[in-house]
Amino acid sequence: MKAFFSCIVPFLALCVNIQAQTTNTNEAVSLTRQQLRDSLAAASQELSFHPDSLDLRLRKASWNVQLEQWQYARDEYDYVLDRNPQNVAALFYRAFVNEKQKRYGFARLDYEGLLALAPNNFEAKLGLALLNNKDCRYTEAMNQINLLVTQYPDSAVAYAARGGMEMERKMLAPAEFDYSKAINLDPTNTDYRLNRAHVRLMMKRKNDAREDLDAMVRLGVSRATLVEWYKKCR
Repeated sequence: MKAFFSCIVPFLALCVNIQAQTTNTNEAVSLTRQQLRDSLAAASQELSFHPDSLDLRLRKASWNVQLEQWQYARDEYDYVLDRNPQNVAALFYRAFVNEKQKRYGFARLDYEGLLALAPNNFEAKLGLALLNNKDCRYTEAMNQINLLVTQYPDSAVAYAARGGMEMERKMLAPAEFDYSKAINLDPTNTDYRLNRAHVRLMMKRKNDAREDLDAMVRLGVSRATLVEWYKKCR
C-alpha cells in the first residue's frame, strides 16, 4: 500500500503556496533525473557568476531537493536564511530537508519560525503536525491536526492526514470517516480511496474495500496494479 504519509510530505514540498520567491519545484517534478541533473548544473554554473544571488540559491536548492541531495540543499537554505532570516520559502524547504535528514528538532524550529511569520500558513501547520507524529509526539500531533481540520473544513488533505494518523493508531471508524470526507471533497484522488480500502480491510469489510478498488479502476488505475489488493478482498 502507498501509505498516506509517504506522499504527504512531497505534496507539501511541491504544493506549498508561500510567496512568489518559492523555487521551481513544481516544474521539476515532471522532469527526468537526467534533466534534473542538467538543470542543477546550469543553476550551479549561473550561481558561480552571481554567488550572492539568493534567488539563484533557492533555484539550485530546488534541484538538490528533487535529486534528494539533502545536505547540498540544506547548505543553500542555510546561506539564504543567514542573510534573510524571514525568507519563508527557505524556512519551509529547510524544515522539509531537516525532516528528511531526521533532524526533527531543527525541522520543528523552522516550521515554528515560519508560523511566527505567517501564522495562517496551511502547509506549515500540516507539516508541523506530521513532523510531530513522525517524532512520536502523538498527542501534540493529534491536537494540531484536529485544529487544522476545524480551521480548514473544506481541505481534503487535512482530513486525509488525520485519517492517516488514526489508521496508525488503529482508530478505524474515525479513520474511515475522515477518508470518506477527503474523498467527498476530492473524488478523483485514488490515494484516499486506497487508504480507505485498507481501513475497511482492517475492519473485515471486504465488500466495501472492493468497492473502493473498483472505483479506482473506474478512475483510471490499472486493475493489474491492484491484483494483490483484490486478493485480500476475497
